[in-house]
Amino acid sequence: MFYVYILYSKAIDAYYIGSTSMIIEERLRRHLSSHNGFTGRAKDWEVVYFESYENKKDAILREQEIKKWKSRVKIIELISA
Repeated sequence: MFYVYILYSKAIDAYYIGSTSMIIEERLRRHLSSHNGFTGRAKDWEVVYFESYENKKDAILREQEIKKWKSRVKIIELISA
């Protein structure tokens, strides 16, 4: 399985959109570990949304679609649905 997920950090009031073949909890653990990059800026990330896909291509296409929105309102609407 492949996943598209959205993380939220209250500390920096930001969303992060990603995709992975890992179990979501493991991927979150890696985001919370010490590393460089956007998610390294906060330590309170939580999974607020995810979708499952049977293949990598579909997951990546969906991730790119959500990222292209560049709209916090649309992301909040998706999470709230």
